[in-house]
Amino acid sequence: MPDRHASQEAPMTGRVSVLLPLPLAAAYDYRVPAGMDLRAGDFVTVPLGRRSLTGVVMGPGQGDIADAKLKPVAALLPAPPMKPELRRFVEWVAHYTLASVGAVLKMAMSVPAALAPARLIAGYALSAAGRAALAGDAESLTPARLRVLRALAEGDPATATALARRASSGAGVVKGLAASGLIESRALPTEIPPPEPDWRLPGPSLSGAQEIAAAALVGKVEAGGFSVTLLDGVTGSGKTEVYMAAIAAALARDKQALVLLPEIALSTQLLARFAQRFGAAPAEWHSDLSPAQRRATWRQVAEGGARIIIGARSALFLPFAKLALIVVDEEHDASYKQEEGVIYHARDMAVVRGSLAGLPVVLASATPSLETTFNVEQGRYDRLHLPARHGTAQLPDIRLIDLRRDRPERQRFLSPPLVKALGETLAAGEQAMLFLNRRGYAPLTLCRDCGFRLQCPNCTAWLIEHRAKGGLQCHHCGFAMPLPPACPQCAATGSFASCGPGVERLAEEMALRFPTARLQVMASDTLAGPHAMAELLDRVEKREIDVLIGTQVMAKGHHFPMLTLVGVVDADLGLAGGDLRAAERTYQLLHQVAGRAGRAERPGLVFLQTYMPEQKVMVALASDDRDHFVAAEAEARRQEQLPPFGKLAAIIVAGPDTDSADRAAQTLSRAAPLLEGVTILGPAPAPMAILRGRHRRRFLVKTGRAVNIQAVLRQWLAAVKLPSNIRLQVDIDPYSFL
Repeated sequence: MPDRHASQEAPMTGRVSVLLPLPLAAAYDYRVPAGMDLRAGDFVTVPLGRRSLTGVVMGPGQGDIADAKLKPVAALLPAPPMKPELRRFVEWVAHYTLASVGAVLKMAMSVPAALAPARLIAGYALSAAGRAALAGDAESLTPARLRVLRALAEGDPATATALARRASSGAGVVKGLAASGLIESRALPTEIPPPEPDWRLPGPSLSGAQEIAAAALVGKVEAGGFSVTLLDGVTGSGKTEVYMAAIAAALARDKQALVLLPEIALSTQLLARFAQRFGAAPAEWHSDLSPAQRRATWRQVAEGGARIIIGARSALFLPFAKLALIVVDEEHDASYKQEEGVIYHARDMAVVRGSLAGLPVVLASATPSLETTFNVEQGRYDRLHLPARHGTAQLPDIRLIDLRRDRPERQRFLSPPLVKALGETLAAGEQAMLFLNRRGYAPLTLCRDCGFRLQCPNCTAWLIEHRAKGGLQCHHCGFAMPLPPACPQCAATGSFASCGPGVERLAEEMALRFPTARLQVMASDTLAGPHAMAELLDRVEKREIDVLIGTQVMAKGHHFPMLTLVGVVDADLGLAGGDLRAAERTYQLLHQVAGRAGRAERPGLVFLQTYMPEQKVMVALASDDRDHFVAAEAEARRQEQLPPFGKLAAIIVAGPDTDSADRAAQTLSRAAPLLEGVTILGPAPAPMAILRGRHRRRFLVKTGRAVNIQAVLRQWLAAVKLPSNIRLQVDIDPYSFL
């Protein structure tokens, strides 16, 4: 554990302020017992009511309770203290998102077990007598004993089982050596230190544009200090190799680097590339880790042993000992927005953490978000551009299929031009991908006789048929049920019809059209974690799969050299609804999907099936005119004073029934502020009016950039007391409008 006294924190006496990982708005004061050396950032256990809880010392006590009435701190935990920049980050996130500071702290203390010392197990090391035996009369030892002693002399101490395996001997031999004093007991940690990445290993050869970009990022890491750089490169341009050079510079300074990914499914190929580049796999941080893995990684990050960390958005709250660089890969991706609990956008919070810690942040994307583009134009962010694919690979040819003219056959979903291209691709021994961002077999199941639609009982959503699982499921709350034998409304049997396609239905159509093709569905509910993804990617690379059929999990980050054809089955899907970013997000997603084609020597071809070929997103994709699309989208937002040219917040009121939700919404509405430059829309039923059994009403608050929207909301909400059965959720900078 790092020396606590090496920090700049001063010891505190009398009283200290301790923040607890609970939904509390402030820290509580506790008395410092005599002889206890406490400093800001220390993890401590304190009493709260009848419970004993773990918290963080935030600083000297500030309350007005008499010292004699304060409860004492119970214990100081043997964990690396929380650094000042992480404490400031916790407070900043809470202030910005209007969440309680204790709720944010809980994300930074997500592994309570890591605050306790590592568990030790019994092992053995070579004793002085054993060394003497090896150096002297080794011939008197049996061959088995000699192998064990040499194994310890040449390697680290080990458990009896591991040592016997290493020396190809029995456990009895190890016990006999211990009894004779030739080896001695040693307490060993259960956690193996992470492998050390080697920044000196040669990286791949870079193009001219890559070398310029890499040199710029390396310079920022070596200089230190806060900066934000957009690494803007077309799909396949080698952005990863460029920011790897910056990571190598951080490692050369004995520092740590964090790489954020929007979906951990993207980590599979990236981890392999990092292991190849640095000779050791990075540490991972995501929800699929076991408790033991999470504990080990959290501790290694806090002690500085984990040098490169690749993780999901929650990795931002890890206790880095010496962080020097943050990379946000696919910075435009909506998955960076956390929609539950503390609602925050990881890209934006990565910039904040970089600012508070004084370190460079890199935002990488082939389709940068409008918010990031705006900050580049305002001079807040720098920009590095990679305009071409690496090596001999060329960008794919993107063509539109007008479904009004080239209609699929009845009860089929692939148009004749796409079917023809699929046949030609398979005949050439190449691979294809069909993209439809809709899981399951069909999005809607209805009765042919009376029109009854099977709906989730807990949400305003249709039940999705999953034929592979043999049932219906709600993708919002997880409710599942088998297909009823008869219609609940008219009692007709055998009358249910599947309407519309999901990826399972596309696979069924492909199996009928191309019975010899090897097909694989690739969706979040068909892949049980990163290991399943790794196995699937390996099969694709070995050309054991001819056609991938999937959702957005296959749309970005993956490199398939033999994949030359991409077909987007419903390019219009993301344009429906009232999402202000619908056009931007559709463009980004389809551009990323198209980027999977032709990433090696063979040229790529992309077909977009659409009923709106004249729509601006389709025109921009077909003409490869991103800048014109972004400019038009920005002007439309500027006219309406929508982000990034204005500020937006959503307030969701949820109650157990319609009446309670309406009453709470009206109470809030009566207290709404009347301020110049502040527009409040609502209350109105949220588009997802019922979610997980709770009835929801929504307000949208729109202001100019100069308005402190958090202060407006804080004052408004503080003036209203809602019943205990009402849940209120505030979303600053909303991305989801459900």
